[in-house]
Amino acid sequence: MCEYSSDDGFANDWHLVHLGARAQGGAGLVLTEASAVTAEGRISDRDLGIYKDEHIPMLSRIVAFIHSQGAHAGVQLAHAGRKANRTAPFHGERALTPEEGAWTPVAPSAIAFAPDYSLPQALDQQGIENVIEAFRAATKRALAAGFDVVEIHAAHGYLLHEFLSPLSNQRSDNYGGSFDNRVRLLLQVAGVVREEWPMHLPLFVRISATDWTDGGWTIDDSVELARRLAVLGVDLVDCSSGGNVPGAKIPLAPGYQVDFAARIRREAEIPTAAVGLITGAGQANKIVERGEADMVFLARQMLRDPYFPLHAAAELGEPASWPKQYLRAAPGGSTERQPLKRPSA
Repeated sequence: MCEYSSDDGFANDWHLVHLGARAQGGAGLVLTEASAVTAEGRISDRDLGIYKDEHIPMLSRIVAFIHSQGAHAGVQLAHAGRKANRTAPFHGERALTPEEGAWTPVAPSAIAFAPDYSLPQALDQQGIENVIEAFRAATKRALAAGFDVVEIHAAHGYLLHEFLSPLSNQRSDNYGGSFDNRVRLLLQVAGVVREEWPMHLPLFVRISATDWTDGGWTIDDSVELARRLAVLGVDLVDCSSGGNVPGAKIPLAPGYQVDFAARIRREAEIPTAAVGLITGAGQANKIVERGEADMVFLARQMLRDPYFPLHAAAELGEPASWPKQYLRAAPGGSTERQPLKRPSA
């Protein structure tokens, strides 16, 4: 969940407390918000970044605290593409002005996301190569910071998703037109990230399983993409949906995206994560029990209740480990939490 609380991409005390609280609350894995691999790849001028080495020390401090609470730490590597150059949502959500440091977004094609969004510049071959290398460099920084998991963000209408979908990709070169061409950039990014990210550490890819719009990216496309990602050493596909075009008719309901995770898991034979309007312990538990997904990722529910995992354990009658500082408030039978030791090769 983007916090829009950074200056020049730097994490700060807000991120330490925000992410640390979820680790205190018993989460097994705490993922950062979408962290831009380039300055121009930020959604807003207030986005978290991992595009220069100076970002590493504070990220490392956050990772160390997450580990001290017995949780794993993950980072989402992202590039906003044509959805960049915005103000933070709580500052009016509009395009930045030149006086505010506006920049020109980049995209597969020079098509704005919506009338009130900036017109992006279509990437040329050198620009595409620069994006690939930016993901590589960001992966090295993630490793230096001590993260346990990297997730490539290729969903929600950001750059990599824009290349996947014919609704936003109208190129006629090797990166547009056919399915093989449209998936090329994401596969190349996954390839270089896997080269830098040790095989004993998990690599996830977040996708939008469908655009929910005629003529766009489909669940059939996602199944085939997942097969190819598995060959490259991707360990899990995080199955979200939508976000690439405004006005898509999305049938929102509890667990409305779980079927995507189930189908990709079954047909592509790769582990998946389920997301989207999953708010209850029993609901989440059944998704895993039924084999519809291997993991459940929570976002807004964890904003509402940072201690959701501890409350879920109590509801399901499962043991839980608590921070020793809070044991006086823990249910009977709870144990003291042990710090996490990062897995070695």
